[in-house]
Amino acid sequence: MAAENNRFGLSKLILVIIFYTLIFPTIILLLAGDWFWIEGWIFGIWFAVMCSAVIIYMYRHDPALLAERSKMPGSDNEKGWDKYVISIIYLAFIAWLIIMPLDAKRYGWTTYFPVWLKVLGGVALLPALYFLYRSVVENTFASTLVRVQTDRKQHVISTGVYSFVRHPMYLGGLLMWLGAPLLLGSIYGLMITIILTPIIAVRIIGEEKMLVNELEGYADYKKQVKYRLIPFVW
Repeated sequence: MAAENNRFGLSKLILVIIFYTLIFPTIILLLAGDWFWIEGWIFGIWFAVMCSAVIIYMYRHDPALLAERSKMPGSDNEKGWDKYVISIIYLAFIAWLIIMPLDAKRYGWTTYFPVWLKVLGGVALLPALYFLYRSVVENTFASTLVRVQTDRKQHVISTGVYSFVRHPMYLGGLLMWLGAPLLLGSIYGLMITIILTPIIAVRIIGEEKMLVNELEGYADYKKQVKYRLIPFVW
């Protein structure tokens, strides 16, 4: 079995799964100050399922991708500019996770949020889960770093969700960044999403410039799949 040769390690896998399934939802509810916050439970469970499903899949079926996605910014031949961009994204994501329960529940900075928007946010998390999971299943080169993986003989992936948009993992992320603050009822969470979105767009442009120049067949793939992130928009 592939897991036998997985450098990630079974003990580390167990710790990560415990964090996402137990500790992460607990942190969300502690920040909210309300153990009966239904929206917080929904998001906490959703996030735990999403992260656990992705990590368990990679551990069992694609340990090379798990190793790749475990690399820190600045590793290997990552583009120099990207280590700063990805660090900003990580920090913004942590701030987003912390601020939403503080805003929506503990301090109530967002005083009113219509129920229909919360429902819309919850619905958006369903395709988010699909795109995030399928991106990893269908693309063994789905690195967190902007680099061409010559060490892994990277080639263009154009099937499955990659025939829908060129960056389906970013699409899943965008749906999550929009869906979660809508579900939780956090204007400040939405503000962080608005700030984060153009940063992601700039990263996509830089990544595609690299791929066109350094990855054989990517220029043809761009002609085949016309939209980067949002179908019929961009």
